[in-house]
Amino acid sequence: MSPVADALSGIVFYAPEIFGVRLPLIVLWLVLAGLFFTAYTGFLNVRGMRRGINLLLGRDSDPQAHGEVNALRALSTAVAGTVGIGNIGGVAIAVSLGGPGVVFWLIVAGFLGMSTKMIEAVMGVAYRQEHEDGSVSGGPMHYLSSGLADLGLPKLGRVLALFYAGVIVFACLGIGNMFQSNQAFEQFTVLTGGAASEFGWLFGLVLAGLTGAVIVGGLRSIAEVTVRLVPFMAVLYCIGAVAVVLINADKLPGVFADIVAGAFTAQGAAGGALGALIIGFQRAAFSNEAGLGSAAIAHASVRTRHPATEGLVALLEPFIDTVIISTLTALVILTTVYDPNVSGIAGIELTSRGFATMADWTVYLVALAAVLFAFSTMVAWSYYGLKGWTYLVGRGRGRERAFQAVFLAFVVIGCTLNLEAVLNISDALIFLVAVPNIIGLYLLAPRAKALLNEFLEKK
Repeated sequence: MSPVADALSGIVFYAPEIFGVRLPLIVLWLVLAGLFFTAYTGFLNVRGMRRGINLLLGRDSDPQAHGEVNALRALSTAVAGTVGIGNIGGVAIAVSLGGPGVVFWLIVAGFLGMSTKMIEAVMGVAYRQEHEDGSVSGGPMHYLSSGLADLGLPKLGRVLALFYAGVIVFACLGIGNMFQSNQAFEQFTVLTGGAASEFGWLFGLVLAGLTGAVIVGGLRSIAEVTVRLVPFMAVLYCIGAVAVVLINADKLPGVFADIVAGAFTAQGAAGGALGALIIGFQRAAFSNEAGLGSAAIAHASVRTRHPATEGLVALLEPFIDTVIISTLTALVILTTVYDPNVSGIAGIELTSRGFATMADWTVYLVALAAVLFAFSTMVAWSYYGLKGWTYLVGRGRGRERAFQAVFLAFVVIGCTLNLEAVLNISDALIFLVAVPNIIGLYLLAPRAKALLNEFLEKK
């Protein structure tokens, strides 16, 4: 499998060298989409934040509207799918490679991603299917097929939708399952003070049982868990990070100066300012998943009478994931243990060392956050994969239970095997869907903009 994985990964993550720095074209594809949608909507990603917060808090909610869950639960499920190990370990790797300037471009890319998420969510609701039992199916599969059919491109839309559904079924078993359970087991050994052993399967069985207890109840059950777990884990982690940063507040002026200097000069970055820009954009794209369309599946379930409402709520997702959580992780590292001359320590270990400068026990806080992030990601991605599965084979209790059983089996597998080849294929496939998804979003952008303007003008 390894040669296949390497070949596919080489295609999807093809990265030509520009001024000594490799730029993955898929990252450029995602960032340019965010830039286009930001300009096309007149920076609604920033202008619409206040309205999005009001909608999230239920100030404009309509309990009689169609849908399965309210805006807070839909957003919590979507955030659960994006906030994960990458916010803790991935950011540390990015800072180690690109220096302080990475943080500046990470934030910029986060704001651009807000626009893409907004368009995805609007289309997700606009083209969702409402079933007789009150459940909802939506996301790229539906807006690619139905949306492009409305534009006179039914065959293209159908092909892209089937491709998307097939890929997300497979990819959810890797990026949204095995990788998460594998990392959760590693962090569990940190919490217990033990070492990785042959008992990974036992941890996997327990984790699969907990995951199964949540996902068997469908979206409403998933949303009930994520609406409690996501705010708890995010606030817990952010409080710890803010505490570390405040303890080292005297270093903040120098850190901020390094961030700005590193963003525009060669200071501390592999490849200079361009290296910082590329690494920052790449980390943001991999973190908030804007452009992949996955979160639109969760946002499509919202209880609303107008698609634009969820678009305004969805734009908050990259802000939470990238601009707040990932930036706080970077600041913890930069104010404590960052040293451009030291190598060999990266990932979650570097973040843990940053927290440990406040107190030794805080390494357990990082490990606990990582386990909770991994669990919530699995729960959310099980729903994404299920919707892709039912799009392909049709709805039905037996078919849905079959998918869930397979998903839970892969939770156990993730805790026991070397997953490099499988995860390389999974990572490549999930980012490959950004190509048809963003093509569809470009074509449907006028429709999304019209819906947003229609809603905002009424208010």
